[in-house]
Amino acid sequence: MSRSAHPAGPRHADVLPEGHYSAPPADLNLLDPKVWSQTVGRAEDGQVTVGGIPVGTLAEEFGTPAYFLDEADFRARCRAWADAFGKEADVFYAGKAFLSRAVVRWLKEEGLNLDVCSGGELTTALAAGMPADRIAFHGNNKSEQEIRRAVEAGVGRIVLDSFQEIVRVAHIAQSLGTRQRVQIRITVGVEAHTHEFIATAHEDQKFGIALAGGQAAEAVRRALKLDGLELIGIHSHIGSQIFDTSGFEVAAHRVVGLLKQIRDEHGVELPEIDLGGGLGIAYTSDDDPREPHEIAKALFEIVTRECEAAGLRTPRISVEPGRAIVGPTAFTLYEVGTVKPLEGLRTYVSVDGGMSDNIRTALYDAEYTVTLVSRTSDAPPMLSRVVGKHCESGDIVVKDAFLPADLAPGDLIAVPATGAYCRSMASNYNHALRPPVVAVKDGEARVIVRRETEEDLLRLDVG
Repeated sequence: MSRSAHPAGPRHADVLPEGHYSAPPADLNLLDPKVWSQTVGRAEDGQVTVGGIPVGTLAEEFGTPAYFLDEADFRARCRAWADAFGKEADVFYAGKAFLSRAVVRWLKEEGLNLDVCSGGELTTALAAGMPADRIAFHGNNKSEQEIRRAVEAGVGRIVLDSFQEIVRVAHIAQSLGTRQRVQIRITVGVEAHTHEFIATAHEDQKFGIALAGGQAAEAVRRALKLDGLELIGIHSHIGSQIFDTSGFEVAAHRVVGLLKQIRDEHGVELPEIDLGGGLGIAYTSDDDPREPHEIAKALFEIVTRECEAAGLRTPRISVEPGRAIVGPTAFTLYEVGTVKPLEGLRTYVSVDGGMSDNIRTALYDAEYTVTLVSRTSDAPPMLSRVVGKHCESGDIVVKDAFLPADLAPGDLIAVPATGAYCRSMASNYNHALRPPVVAVKDGEARVIVRRETEEDLLRLDVG
């Protein structure tokens, strides 16, 4: 399932990805609730609705392509995570998945904390009123300016990612006359069962300080000696799109081993352990994600068991779901532009968006579902590849899918589970205009991130 590499890029590659698909579904009109957000359904006229609003109405008012975010579903997922972990743990929404001022306000109202990883995300969080003490600041190469802003704002924790950063944060905090609460991110040598590019806890990667070779223990020793730092815990993140907790079990065992070493060598029991995020969602009907209460129960049991075995008090747990909250709450709506059958192969369906609004298929070989949403159809299924309008052969939105054989230009199709990373990673490739994000709830729709305009593009081009 990989293309031949070519120095000029995928447009010039001579081998396209091999097909990988299951048998067509029995009914192309059905909407799998595992993949779609909670308020999505079909009306009597065959149109798909979200929050009670037909997609045709949404397309007419907001245009296509566009992301439509089910606010009721988003809030319900926030509450589910908060309830599952309760008052004995902290849930930090990973803002990198998707962040806007409206989302920050929803998080604040639903009782979740926020994890940011850049100055821009921090600015958005503070501008929307998130209390600074409920913000965690991540990143493998935070600038001095970003660190200073975070310390001045009073963020609840900074996650230290290198030996240089230990000194950098301590110096800035001390210069501001404060002690900054910090965690140290370690890599525990656990590679989650996920795509190589998004597995983040094995040693050969840019994040964290390796547990191997005593590096993490040395980082702890240095942090404990610096007056500008208050070391509150250890952070570990093992990957993304994970469906089971076996990797967390191994990671927790190794993190608790480090906590025991810290207790034995320094007489300090650190009060917190952050197990990161990375829990998966259903992009297709074959995916089987776990519910928040199942995840919480498993993680509490794992950490408690490991700490009891090590003779430690059980620390406060933190987790960082991002995709698991926002991913299933949104879909991207496209209009079909061309339908191009290739005899004996598949039909290419071109839409008015593409890799500029969803780079994940090209970047990660991500798999998605796609459905005709402007009407129902009794036509037989045709093997399709949904592609964008960009000047790249790798501009693929859905690699292999079945759509009705009577699909025609002007039809609306939708790709669910695009709430995470699609708008966050969107680009202006080919000078495309990034789509809007429209929140839908209880029969009302409102723009929370507006569509870019050609004037926006020219405003940045100073000539």
